[in-house]
Amino acid sequence: MIRVNRLKPLAVVLALALAPQAWATGLATCDSGPEEGWQDKDVLQKQLESEGWEVRRVKVDGGCYEVYAKNADGERVEAYFHPVTLEPVPIEDDHEE
Repeated sequence: MIRVNRLKPLAVVLALALAPQAWATGLATCDSGPEEGWQDKDVLQKQLESEGWEVRRVKVDGGCYEVYAKNADGERVEAYFHPVTLEPVPIEDDHEE
């Protein structure tokens, strides 16, 4: 029993270290550097709204901004943008042939 109790802190540290990676969808990855150099999410939202998008949510995923919205054509989209440049990021689709 004592050995198991000694491994618990290690298991907790490993779980916390790996948890953020498990949350990312893996559809897009950005080499975006530290968050201090990122543009604010509100800037991206205003940019998209000026293009006719109806933004529902902007969050961080894989070092990118992930946007849930309706585009100018009224289509529901999940899009990724680089947080420094706010340029669209291509999505890696594992189902492509």
